[in-house]
Amino acid sequence: MTYREAVELGADILSEAKIDNPDLDAWYLLQMVCKIERSFFYLHEEEELKAEEQREYEIALKKRAEHVPLQYIVGAQEFMGLSFKVNSNVLIPRQDTETLVGEALKVCESGMRVLDLCTGSGCVIISLQKNAPGIVATASDISKQALLVAKENGKMHEADVEWVRSDLFDNIAGTYDLIVSNPPYIPTSTISELMPEVRDFEPFDALDGREDGLYFYREIVEKSREYLNQGGYLFFEIGCDQGEAVSSLMEENGFAEVEIIKDLSHLDRVVKGKKYV
Repeated sequence: MTYREAVELGADILSEAKIDNPDLDAWYLLQMVCKIERSFFYLHEEEELKAEEQREYEIALKKRAEHVPLQYIVGAQEFMGLSFKVNSNVLIPRQDTETLVGEALKVCESGMRVLDLCTGSGCVIISLQKNAPGIVATASDISKQALLVAKENGKMHEADVEWVRSDLFDNIAGTYDLIVSNPPYIPTSTISELMPEVRDFEPFDALDGREDGLYFYREIVEKSREYLNQGGYLFFEIGCDQGEAVSSLMEENGFAEVEIIKDLSHLDRVVKGKKYV
């Protein structure tokens, strides 16, 4: 089988399995297995794969046709210009979350103490630390397996982050100038309606926001005031229909300058506020 035939076969198999962007996914799987770039492919597309490469490619195609996320198969996802290791213990970093990082960077200053709750792969806190290297960064997650992935990503990017296993604030000490969080926010009853790549393969506990999707926002908003310095900021990623609910929670708990920020698709994506009293 030639490189060109491999991509065509892969696209046909994935298309039949109703995979979005089958051509692109077939290419990424071939790239992973054969360790080639596009330029090599175009110059050598009539050359044949090695027998071992063809076997590995067919295995990868079978997994993707079963709706295993592409990122879990290749083991990585790009976020904020950096490559992050991912596996089934962490949510796959998404472009929407870059809005959270970008907004948080607007207030980051050297010496600020920054806490990332529900860190998952560590993509948020590592991106903040790499783009604002003067911050003192701490990140936590309840999942031991997620923290192992986050620590690997931190080591790979030489990010100076303190990693803490904690159920929200349970094992958090000290106070902070900025708290950021992308918590679980999908209502339990709607998880079954998600696309199979998310519903069947991404970690349930990282998706489940309990009955109304707002459980973790309530917990963090109410307790964060104890851990925020005067003038400190709280930033959340939210579901696109949760802006009013989360901003109201923050205002009811004494946060000022509460603002809803839209993502690149013009959907509500971030809520931020400031502690004054």
